[in-house]
Amino acid sequence: MKSESYELISARNKTVSMQAIGGHFVTQHSHVSHCIDLTKLKSETTSAKGAAKLLAARFLTAPADTVITLERTKMVGAFLAEELAFSGINVGKNFAVVTPEITDDKMFLRDNLIPYVKHRRVILLSATATTGITLKSALEGIVYYGGEPVGAAVLFGGNFGETVQIGKFTVPVERLFSAEDVDGYASYPANACPLCRAGKKVDAVVNSYGYSKL
Repeated sequence: MKSESYELISARNKTVSMQAIGGHFVTQHSHVSHCIDLTKLKSETTSAKGAAKLLAARFLTAPADTVITLERTKMVGAFLAEELAFSGINVGKNFAVVTPEITDDKMFLRDNLIPYVKHRRVILLSATATTGITLKSALEGIVYYGGEPVGAAVLFGGNFGETVQIGKFTVPVERLFSAEDVDGYASYPANACPLCRAGKKVDAVVNSYGYSKL
């Protein structure tokens, strides 16, 4: 499987890169043609800070108070908050960076974290958004807890649109890398996967922690 991997480097910042591994992979909501390995962006300070700077550029004109991080992106989220607090409309603001619990795709906030979302303007950060289902559910959770979603940022995003509509809120989505950057990338419903129909074995199960070979 590793022999089919290659690195994608951002044209805007050479410290920002990810690995794409071709094959047949199973995620929570779909089967995909490539495993997107974001370990470097999540784990190394130089890469995480570079990623945050690129993502922050989209939100410099949007007032915000809190960054919610999903899928082990808290380091990127902390740098994102720092970038927003040093430039644009949010200069000098003391941001909150929080990570909720996710159960059955639903966001759950303990009582001590709700004040960071209720009546706050919130940017959501996630590692991947292949189909947009988990992203939309998390944005709905922000609204449920009384927050205003003002933006969504993902390290890698599929082709589900440039905005997500959540009730009265039209939430812009910023992608660090997109499905279009990966040649031949495709996502399929689990019950209509052509790779399965062709008899191609599943190479690995993928989640926010990485992949496990089968």
